[in-house]
Amino acid sequence: MAQNQEVAPTYQVNFMSEATAEALGNVQSGAGGPFGSVVVRAGHVLAAAHNQVLENHDPTAHGEIMAIRQACTKLGSHDLSGCVLYTNAYPCPMCLSAIIWANIKTVYYGNTAQDAAAIGFRDDYLYHYIANGCQDNQVLQMEQHDHDLTIEPFNQFAAKKDKQLY
Repeated sequence: MAQNQEVAPTYQVNFMSEATAEALGNVQSGAGGPFGSVVVRAGHVLAAAHNQVLENHDPTAHGEIMAIRQACTKLGSHDLSGCVLYTNAYPCPMCLSAIIWANIKTVYYGNTAQDAAAIGFRDDYLYHYIANGCQDNQVLQMEQHDHDLTIEPFNQFAAKKDKQLY
């Protein structure tokens, strides 16, 4: 195998068990919903976390987000290339976006968005909203304004020779 070639990750039940244990502990603690996640790199757990939406009063404190934040802090990087995420439920659209932004290429999940909907969570609803072009003004009204004003920081960033994309 070439020196720079990565080995494809393989599913390991012990990591899913750890993600599930995070979720089960959260059912008891009430910090948030029954969701837990683990970020793994080279066969070792970098971060294990659970949903903390209620505890932190933060709608973004999903298990996947919390695990990504911990792993990034531990590595001192926003880039989690080479990491694998284990989560007990299919990630919501926000978490999927964070996973992609973090450059995680493999996610193993347990429960589906429909399973989450069956216990009262809106993940499946959000996927339908997005699939329908985000056109339901009862959910969210969005209007573009002042493009000529707001484009200036983009133009300045594009012109920078030392910019760093992520």
